[in-house]
Amino acid sequence: QVQLVESGGGLVQAGGSLRLSCAASGRTFSNYARGWFRQAPGKEREFVAAKNWDGSIITYYADSGKGRFTISRDNATTTVYLRMNSLKPEDTAVYYCAARSGRPSMFDTEYVFWGPGTQVTVSS
Repeated sequence: QVQLVESGGGLVQAGGSLRLSCAASGRTFSNYARGWFRQAPGKEREFVAAKNWDGSIITYYADSGKGRFTISRDNATTTVYLRMNSLKPEDTAVYYCAARSGRPSMFDTEYVFWGPGTQVTVSS
């Protein structure tokens, strides 16, 4: 069974940092693009970051996270991380990781595999 599982969420004060992890099992995701999305209460799910690690490397960040968020991967385990610095209250959301074959995408409908999400709450 293919699974993606996020971890690392929690409560942090504004200005703080968190590192989210997305572990994969049941399939080799080494040549899959991985993305992070988030959904705040009452809002649509939105793109955060995406990257591939096979062939020509492509990295996308939403404007809201540029300069603050970094997507990376442990190549040995294919665990993907989202490092979030200088967090703001508006970053509060459930964060989801996703995977798709081929190029990374900023559109959630193009991802096949999803994790259940991890809550990030940023207090002011």
